[in-house]
Amino acid sequence: MTIRLKRAYEPPSKEDGYRVLVERLWPRGVKKEALQLDAWLKDISPSPGLRKWYGHELDRWAEFQTRYLRELHQEPARELLAALVERARHGTVTLVFASKDEEHNSALLVKRELEKRLR
Repeated sequence: MTIRLKRAYEPPSKEDGYRVLVERLWPRGVKKEALQLDAWLKDISPSPGLRKWYGHELDRWAEFQTRYLRELHQEPARELLAALVERARHGTVTLVFASKDEEHNSALLVKRELEKRLR
């Protein structure tokens, strides 16, 4: 039962297990074959409006977290999270993301939410 995070620009590895892209937009400059994904869950990523509002402005991070967690508790994200929890119960799930900022991104919040549900 492991949830991992990995940037889309890092090479895949066997330890990644089930690899899922948790971005609404495809990572720039990355070929589809290179990511070696098992799934692309656009609907688990922040809504287009929220993504644009946040714009990776750190002074909005706290409010972004609140708004995004609210979105994760609604359909279709809630159902997708439940499916990822089931996958994680049986092996490693790696959330693939594109953000340069590894400490302030939506994949981190998805990971936290999955870990919370696994407890």
